[in-house]
Amino acid sequence: MSLWESEESSGTVSLGALFKGEPFKPCRAVERSLAETAYLVCRGGWPQAISQDGETALDRAFEYVDAVVNSDLSRVDGVSRDPRRARLLLKSYARLQGTQSTIVNIRKDMTIGDGNGPDDDTVSSYLNALRKIFVVEDSEAWCPALRSRTAIRMSPTRYFSDPSIATAALGIGPEDLMNDIRTYGLLFETMAVRDLRVYADALNGGVSHYLDRNGLECDAVVHLRNGTSGLVEVKLGGESLIEEGARTLNDLSGILDSSRQREVAFKMVVTATGDCAYQRKDGIIVCPISCLKP
Repeated sequence: MSLWESEESSGTVSLGALFKGEPFKPCRAVERSLAETAYLVCRGGWPQAISQDGETALDRAFEYVDAVVNSDLSRVDGVSRDPRRARLLLKSYARLQGTQSTIVNIRKDMTIGDGNGPDDDTVSSYLNALRKIFVVEDSEAWCPALRSRTAIRMSPTRYFSDPSIATAALGIGPEDLMNDIRTYGLLFETMAVRDLRVYADALNGGVSHYLDRNGLECDAVVHLRNGTSGLVEVKLGGESLIEEGARTLNDLSGILDSSRQREVAFKMVVTATGDCAYQRKDGIIVCPISCLKP
């Protein structure tokens, strides 16, 4: 479940309204600290967990991971799979969240100290099974030029369907995220992409990732069937990170505008914290995740 569905977002910023071109109005957010948002990342969007508190709620993701590696992964297609190897794969995937890591890189990350590890086909088989039960949900590359792939890197970005699967696979909790801000940022990105996917689906759209051969990267491109798109960068918060995200959005929208390839409906930096959503002078919306809805 997204934060809007769990009633943990105020819903004062509607993606649907932005796509319709309605004027943006500054609004208050459900203000949360980084520590409180870290808890939401680790708890995840599991319906049962949402009605629980503290460690009890955090346990739901650990129980889910145990069920996946011990039974679900083999039951999905009747192929027996090694629980130990499955757990290693989940840990590797968690470490590689938000990257375009190849099967080869994932396999190498899984290899144990004595050099023994699965081959590429085995890793692919396990990943396909995880996709079938919606444990992993990669973000495909977005290509604004419909007839050309030459400038775009087409590797998918690795994501779990919920960030709590990653934290449970790594055996960590909210305090660990607070002590490792880089990992926190990657897993908050996973949560933001989860919510954006829910909202885009409600609008008959989708969410992709952009990375070109020059290294210009955008965390999420929300695109509708009519060809309009919204560009989104995901940051924990703070002036410097917001400014970094804004530069990326302006650079990419400049490329799209100059080539007239796609219409950009909005540019947004989604943050983990903040007491309000507002629009900068350059038109970029800075929006705490606790404001969003379809």
